[in-house]
Amino acid sequence: MVSMLQVSLRAPVTRLITPLCRGLLKVGLSANSVTVLGTAGTVAASFTLLASGHLFAATIVITLLVLTDLLDGTMARLSESGGSDWGALLDSTMDRISDASILGALIYYLIQKNDRLTTVAIIALVASGLVSYIKARAESLDIECNGGFAERTERLVLLLVSTAGAGLGIHYILAIGIWILALAAIFTTGERLLIVYKATR
Repeated sequence: MVSMLQVSLRAPVTRLITPLCRGLLKVGLSANSVTVLGTAGTVAASFTLLASGHLFAATIVITLLVLTDLLDGTMARLSESGGSDWGALLDSTMDRISDASILGALIYYLIQKNDRLTTVAIIALVASGLVSYIKARAESLDIECNGGFAERTERLVLLLVSTAGAGLGIHYILAIGIWILALAAIFTTGERLLIVYKATR
């Protein structure tokens, strides 16, 4: 469902942000610099706000920073040099760093509380990393490995909704969100392994 929404919203969102992207290019920012700045901001917000328990504030700031991922792709297409293999690799790497920092900061927060959810959050972190790794490894073998139950967007939405709800005092929403995230990431790991297995037969 989220993936379908991504496709249907891509064109209007691109039209909306194009003037901003042109403005950023005019002041000398590149797509790659926006990618790095967005990631640096996400890491900083994660380990200052989220790790210290300011869950709702952290969610708002991180959500805004994660949205910079919408800008760099459009900026790359609008720039004179266009997109590049280096830019694609940098963007993918920064995405992994952002995702790991959000979950890592949440794990730190849970450890400080001696929360039993810590183990589940660690499983979610490892499984989420595997989802991305399998896709990258498959593509290095010239195997397309898109899709799956919980891609990056779905996992981020689930995690950020859970932290926002917990920050607003909604009972059990963080536990429910982390459990669903862990199970969804494990399931998606299995799906992608199956995709590659079938492609190699």
